Amino acid sequence: QVQLVESGGGLVQAGDSLRLSCVASGLTFSAYTVGWFRQAPGKERDFVAKIRTDTAYADSVKGRFTISRDNAKNTVYLQMNSLKPEDTAVYYCAADRFRDGYSARSYNYWGQGTQVTVSS
Repeated sequence: QVQLVESGGGLVQAGDSLRLSCVASGLTFSAYTVGWFRQAPGKERDFVAKIRTDTAYADSVKGRFTISRDNAKNTVYLQMNSLKPEDTAVYYCAADRFRDGYSARSYNYWGQGTQVTVSS
């Protein structure tokens, strides 16, 4: 069975940094696109970043966040710098074998999420 487990969330102040991790099992990790999405209360689940062989970012995080992967460890990271209160959300990692998209609908497998809270 495919499992994705996020970790690394927490409560930080504006301007601080966090690194999120997504550890995958049950799949040939290097063959999958992995994306990060976030969802705040009352809002839609929005694209943050993705990685296959290349990377892409939402405009709201470009220049502050960096996505990377370590295929030997089946892990994708999201380094988040210069955090802002508007980054507060539950962050989810997701994976898909064949698609490489910006929409949540492009991803078959999802983790349970990790809470990131940024105070002003």
